[in-house]
Amino acid sequence: MHLYNAWLPPPVADATKKEKESFAGVLSSVKESYLVDDPESVYSTLKWISVINLFIKAKSEVSLEDVASLVEFGLQVFHASQDKLYAQVRWGNVLVSLLNKFRKKLTLKVDWRPFYDNLIQTHFTRNTGPEGWRVRQRHFETVTSLVRSCRRFFPPGSAHEIWSEFRSLLENPWHNSVFEGSGFVRLFLPTNLNNEDFYSREWINTCILQWDSIPNCQFWNSQWAAIMARVIKNYKSKDWEDLLPEIFSRFLNMFEVPVASGGGSYPFSIDVPRNTRFLFSNRSHTPSKAIAKSIVYLLKPGSLAQQHFEKLVNLLEQYYHPSNGGRWTYSLERFLFHLVYTFQKRLQQEKEKPDKQIELCLGQSERESFVSTVLKLIDRGQYSKNENLSETVAAATSILSYVEPSLVLPFLVSRFHMALETMTATHQLKTAVTSVAFSGRSLFFMSLSASPMETDDINDADMFRDLLMISLTNALLGMDANDPPKTLATMQLIGSIFSNMATLDDDTDSLSFMPAERFSEWLDEFLCRLFSLLQHLEPSSVLNEDVHSPATSGTFLVEDGPQYFCMLEILFGRLSRSLYNQAIKKVSKFLKTNILPGAIAEVGLLCCACIHSNPELAVNHLVEPLLSSVISSLKGIPLTGFGGSGNFTTPSLNKARATLSPALETSIDYQLKVLSIAISYGGPSLLHYKDQFKEAIHSAFESPSWKVNIAGDQVLRSLLGSLVLYYPVDQYKSVSRHSSLTPLEEWISIKDFSNDEAFTGPKWHIPSDEEIQFANDLLNLHLNSALDELLKICQDNIHSDPGNEKDHLKVTLLRIDSSLQGVLSCLPDFIPSFRNGKVDPPFLIAGATGASVGSTRLREKAANIIHIASKYLLEKKSDDSILLLLLIRIIEALGNYGSSEYEEWSNHRQAWKLESVAIIEPPVNFIVPSHSKGKKRPRWALIDKAYMHNTWRTSQASYHLFRTSKNASPSDHVNVLMDDLLNLSVHNYDTVRTLAGRSLVKMIKRWPSLIAKCVLTFTENLRNPGSPEYAVLGSCAVLGTQTVLKHLTLEPKSFSSFLLGILLSSHHESLKTQKAINSLFVKYNIYFAGISRNIFQKSADHSGTDFASLVSEIGSMSFESTNLHWRYNLMANRVLLLLAMSSRNEPNLSSKILSEAAGHFLKNLKSQLPQTRILAISALNMLLKESPYKLSAEQQVVAARDLQENTKSSLEGTLSNIFQEEGFFSETFDSLSNVHIIGDTENSSSRGHENSSFQSLADKSITRFYFDFSSSWPRTPTWISFFGSDTFYSSFARIFKRLVQECGAPVLLSLKSALEEFVNAKERSKQCVAAEAFAGLLHADVIGLVEAWDSWMMVQLQNILLAPSVESIPEWAACIRYAVTGKGKYGMKVPLLRQRILDCLIEPLPQTVTTTVVAKRYSFLSAALIEVSPPRMPLSEIQLHHKLLQELLDKMSHPTAHVREAIAIALSVLCSNIRLHASFNTPEEGNSMINGKHGKSWDQLLQERASELVVAIQNANPSDNLENLAEMNALSGSDSNSPDDVQWMETLFHFVISLMKSGRSAFLLDVLVGFLHPVISLQETSNKDLSILAKAAFELLKWRIFTNGHLRKAVSILLSSAEDPNWRTRSATLTFLRSFMYRHTFILSNDEKQKIWKTVEKLLTDNQVEVREHAAAVLAGLMKGEDGELSKDFRERAYSEALKLQKRRKQRSSSSGPSIASVHGRVLALVACVLSVPYDMPSWLPEHATLLARFVGEPSPVKTTVTKAVAEFRRTHADTWSVQKDSFTEEQLEVLADTSSSSSYFA
Repeated sequence: MHLYNAWLPPPVADATKKEKESFAGVLSSVKESYLVDDPESVYSTLKWISVINLFIKAKSEVSLEDVASLVEFGLQVFHASQDKLYAQVRWGNVLVSLLNKFRKKLTLKVDWRPFYDNLIQTHFTRNTGPEGWRVRQRHFETVTSLVRSCRRFFPPGSAHEIWSEFRSLLENPWHNSVFEGSGFVRLFLPTNLNNEDFYSREWINTCILQWDSIPNCQFWNSQWAAIMARVIKNYKSKDWEDLLPEIFSRFLNMFEVPVASGGGSYPFSIDVPRNTRFLFSNRSHTPSKAIAKSIVYLLKPGSLAQQHFEKLVNLLEQYYHPSNGGRWTYSLERFLFHLVYTFQKRLQQEKEKPDKQIELCLGQSERESFVSTVLKLIDRGQYSKNENLSETVAAATSILSYVEPSLVLPFLVSRFHMALETMTATHQLKTAVTSVAFSGRSLFFMSLSASPMETDDINDADMFRDLLMISLTNALLGMDANDPPKTLATMQLIGSIFSNMATLDDDTDSLSFMPAERFSEWLDEFLCRLFSLLQHLEPSSVLNEDVHSPATSGTFLVEDGPQYFCMLEILFGRLSRSLYNQAIKKVSKFLKTNILPGAIAEVGLLCCACIHSNPELAVNHLVEPLLSSVISSLKGIPLTGFGGSGNFTTPSLNKARATLSPALETSIDYQLKVLSIAISYGGPSLLHYKDQFKEAIHSAFESPSWKVNIAGDQVLRSLLGSLVLYYPVDQYKSVSRHSSLTPLEEWISIKDFSNDEAFTGPKWHIPSDEEIQFANDLLNLHLNSALDELLKICQDNIHSDPGNEKDHLKVTLLRIDSSLQGVLSCLPDFIPSFRNGKVDPPFLIAGATGASVGSTRLREKAANIIHIASKYLLEKKSDDSILLLLLIRIIEALGNYGSSEYEEWSNHRQAWKLESVAIIEPPVNFIVPSHSKGKKRPRWALIDKAYMHNTWRTSQASYHLFRTSKNASPSDHVNVLMDDLLNLSVHNYDTVRTLAGRSLVKMIKRWPSLIAKCVLTFTENLRNPGSPEYAVLGSCAVLGTQTVLKHLTLEPKSFSSFLLGILLSSHHESLKTQKAINSLFVKYNIYFAGISRNIFQKSADHSGTDFASLVSEIGSMSFESTNLHWRYNLMANRVLLLLAMSSRNEPNLSSKILSEAAGHFLKNLKSQLPQTRILAISALNMLLKESPYKLSAEQQVVAARDLQENTKSSLEGTLSNIFQEEGFFSETFDSLSNVHIIGDTENSSSRGHENSSFQSLADKSITRFYFDFSSSWPRTPTWISFFGSDTFYSSFARIFKRLVQECGAPVLLSLKSALEEFVNAKERSKQCVAAEAFAGLLHADVIGLVEAWDSWMMVQLQNILLAPSVESIPEWAACIRYAVTGKGKYGMKVPLLRQRILDCLIEPLPQTVTTTVVAKRYSFLSAALIEVSPPRMPLSEIQLHHKLLQELLDKMSHPTAHVREAIAIALSVLCSNIRLHASFNTPEEGNSMINGKHGKSWDQLLQERASELVVAIQNANPSDNLENLAEMNALSGSDSNSPDDVQWMETLFHFVISLMKSGRSAFLLDVLVGFLHPVISLQETSNKDLSILAKAAFELLKWRIFTNGHLRKAVSILLSSAEDPNWRTRSATLTFLRSFMYRHTFILSNDEKQKIWKTVEKLLTDNQVEVREHAAAVLAGLMKGEDGELSKDFRERAYSEALKLQKRRKQRSSSSGPSIASVHGRVLALVACVLSVPYDMPSWLPEHATLLARFVGEPSPVKTTVTKAVAEFRRTHADTWSVQKDSFTEEQLEVLADTSSSSSYFA
């Protein structure tokens, strides 16, 4: 049994034993309600889903066989209801929770294929159904999480099948299918034991290769990192050693952090299509979780992983520092979090199963080195300004302190002392206090466990003991009304410390860290501080006088979390008797002497905690004085007689109204409210004061002040609750002590719990007979008599003065309300009426709030009288919102049994959402030898959870009982109350409407039979022209709820009345109503879940409208002739489309409806209303899908005339009549061109999908369909700036394609003339439409297309190519791209005309054309070649590639700039295509074509030409005397060769940039490495354009990671560039080296590192000062990442050289010293050392820093270098200077002080 269930109140706990049977009963009912041969019957199983969920949430004991059979049944139902998305969502979710809960106990075999088919059919095909996108999104989430839960049950061999299924998608890395493929692989690949043999070494290598093929794309990285992490985690015995450098290099480069003044994010990230991102939801952040998981599971004894991990941390730690925050902080914080949590998990697994291979488990030394590495990150991030990071750091400290206390706790102690001493950074204190609170338990363990762990642990233990004591005493100072975060942190600390102690005794000395008398002083001081805090609080908001305001609106102590109340409860619970007496006297005195209206809740909770801990004693001290004070204050006041005494007369009322001074009112209000909070847990000890309570409550209700009435209401409520409810009594007392360390309390883990230990459970308050008797008396006084009084007011008209009547009603309703709220569901519920006589009430789960009081009759009487009252109020007092709100709350309490418990539970859940780390002891604890299966918590926290669990059970126990049974209907009293709510929910006050609407929805959810009535009533309001605005608003609010929308799919009558109600409501003019109706319709669309079968069937009694007539009625509304407002026209069209789509599977209806609808929407293309046109496009895309004229691959060969005779599309007749009308297409084109909005900002980077700026969001969701972006075109990444994909709408092109496929060649003919007219149009928007239509035709692949191409299309294409216009190039490029796009889902099949289009484009142009046309041709060519699929190119395409390659290489120095750019882009596409093709196919055929004129291949040619030209360009303008040279050039045209060379070089740089941006660089690394030298050396030339391009290429290349062979080549190129005679080249090389070393630090060999290091060191003494300074900066960066011999060696050398130099300087002030360069070099070496540790203080640093400071007397460049460096050193060490300055001697500090001119307060 689960701990929470065992600890329920005894009466409830007994009842839970029946749950096993009731679950079995539910199971059989579910199975009965599903018929295998009727897929529709799945809808009747849905009502059981929430019941099954109940059992899961209630943690009931159910038998495993039942669960297993339910899961198998569920999977069967899930697969059977393929097209019913909503049903699949519901079943899928319940299966996920079952599988996750019982995953370790079930044995199943689940096949993966059906899930995949389901996903493909629903989300990745074109002709998807009409369901709304919310339903689809939820469906996708459900199916994917179901796959994740089932993965562990995939049978052997699945991994192999899955990999071979998706392998083909990964072939072409430049097609979007590759993203889908990686998403699927990640989703499906199982890593269970059955499939272990699949993951061979070859597979892992393939994976890593595959991962390489797309650089810099976080989506791609996430998928592969997740796959790798799972493999690493689940197969521990695999050997990863030789892959570690490769893997860690990946990890490092996935963190997007700014390296050496570079940017912090990828300069160009590959664009993943929207739908892929949306479906395989990945946050586009670094996959921190996968990285952390991999690292933790790679650690093994003797593995190098630990060293690599340390290196990774050394490089990343600086980004954790508070001054280096940025966008990357989030992913770094997650990284730290997952590192620590995964580590804890791994240790726990190894502890639970210690017999597994021991050599794979982490030993002591591995644990230590891991913890000390993570401590670096913790140290940096501790005081981060980012809240999340500092929280994570505190939690991580806490977890690690149980693993390696000897490392973590001393660090914690020193940090705490530092925070106490700091004066400047006060925010540190809060963080430090939180860390101590989180690690409180491990500190206790360490200070008490005198086990001989180490010899020196005595002083350690003392140190920890002192820390606890200091932190407790300092906690008193932390309570400060002006600093909420710090106050809450200190309260958390006190709570955490006392949760650990068993008791606070004053006689024994067990309180190890503080002697008893000291503790008594502490307690006094604590209470003083607390009282002064309470006196200075300011309430956060003005108390508004309203019935609903809770007892108080509290200040931050109550609002911002449970720390305050928890701390008090724990403290008072643990005090010994004498200390408790001491405390209660002080509290009592404070209470008597202060009235603090600003801190009601706080003072109330203080008293509540005292009473909870010892009710008998505290009631005398606290309740009695409050009660007597209130009674005496109320004595002298004249009474109104409304409180139940009934003696009122008009004169006495007028007299009463005048008397009650504000001060007295406030004080009575304060005392009553404090009393109401204080007595919540009073129980039986309140019985001594029965009469006083009765009197106080009575006089409060009789008082003339409404404020006091409300306070009285709260006391009554609280009193009833504390008498009849169940609540734990001894929750905060300590029961069991820790087994080995007696002063500590033993904490409990839920998972270790077994039934025989139940004795430690809570002691519950079970109401005694006396208490129940008292409660019944109170109910008689304030519920029964109040009801009679209410009836009297409503029927007998007893008041002449309406003001008095209102007051009397208010007080009477208030009394009824507070009685009902007080007893909650202890007042028995209505009994439903059963059709076949009386039935024993069914039972699902147990739950009760308290003992039963009153009777069902009382509830029924209340319902009847309230019904009368509500009629009276709506008639006479409908403008009085206070009365109506009270009325609604009473109806809610009467009709919705258990809803107030549910509210209470959900509020409590909100408050406890963040369960503090302070009260969790992790399962892995190395301090005390204890083993537990799960986290341990203090007993009080678990009792709290059990208490809430009981509250939740109560709210659910009766809620679902009658929803599932057919023959139970709600009792008449419920119907009566529902009628009242129906009237109230269309009231003209907004607040009344919303509250009533909420109650109504709860009621109809519980009694589904009431929904139909609701829908009919409300839709009538929409239709009725006379209904006022508020009625429409109220109706829309209820109709838009999930409960109603779900019901519409099943019930024909509600369905048609709902749709017609919305469509016929256009007569409501006001803006608000239109907005409400509109958003209701949008909601309906978003959640549209299809229509169930029974709506199509003709109704037997002809009462409902039948489906066909409904369609025709709506169809008639959707024509323009009806003069409807455009939005209604749009809605009618949309509904028509939904109905047509839904009826597709109904054989006897569909063909007629579909063909009519298709014709209707085709006509709508030329509609006058722009929105309707857009909808028509979506519609046609969905409806045209038979395509009989399309040629399949085989038929393209056969002359397929005779095949075609017999097949005709069902839509063809209707459609051909329409489009053969005269001028149909030109009209259509005309109206479509208005949809294209061409802004002036065309070139701006608005990558909007279909940029229709005139559409509001709501309209978009009506006109768009989900699949509009699931099959979004283009299917390949776009990176080229002049492809305008935002004005070419692929959905338009698709319609024309579908039309041709649907109706064959006649369409081609009718389109021809319109096309010719529009292609030559002047307006750009018309050209857009022409491009779309033309693209659709070219891609259609129908019979007769080839003939049409030969006769007119080809000529048309040539005209387009030669047309001189510039602005429409993007559309036509997109048109070409669409026309050659590969066919099929993954673009593998070649379209019919692709070869012909390419041939047409490659024809050389006539000589006379303008440069725009030349550029246009190249951009058309690149557009077409992007769509070619390189791995499977036929021979003709390969030949074309080579032919074009020759042409481009010859034209590289074209004189016009934009032509050069176009050539470069085309070249980059070409070369990468050729390379990718070569990697798949062995080059047998066509070898001769690859080689150029001189028998060299193109790549060698490019590289050789580039290196020749660099020299030429540099010589032509030696950049040191730029200015005068530029003039000479201008005069003489100095070098005839120069312009050509420069232009060729520009093209080359464009080529590099294009390669990097397109993500195609992976296959051309060798070429890129060859271009490193030109890019680096041409950063600064006299030619501006060339240098700008070189810099752009340089920035992109910095991000590229080079692999093995290329890496060596790159290193040698960089080393030679570093010795280039031109100093600008040397400087640029250094810049490049910084990022280069960071990116490759794991994969460079030591040899290469040493070479680079030496080269940089040499540059310290370069003769150009800029290079020297730059080299120092690079070295500082290198030392940060490289904590090895190299840096140590360099440090020592630098120190000794500088020391020698300084001595020599002292000996002679001679002029004949070493050159300035070498002096500067040695000083800079020191600077590099000092700046390489910005925040720490290693032992060598003081000497280095001081020596550096001594060079301040040198002449200039040296002097400035020294002062700058020392200033920087100061700045970075400022935070912790107070501690770090102790590392320096006095003398050293003086030397440092001399360098800074201004005196500084750090010295």
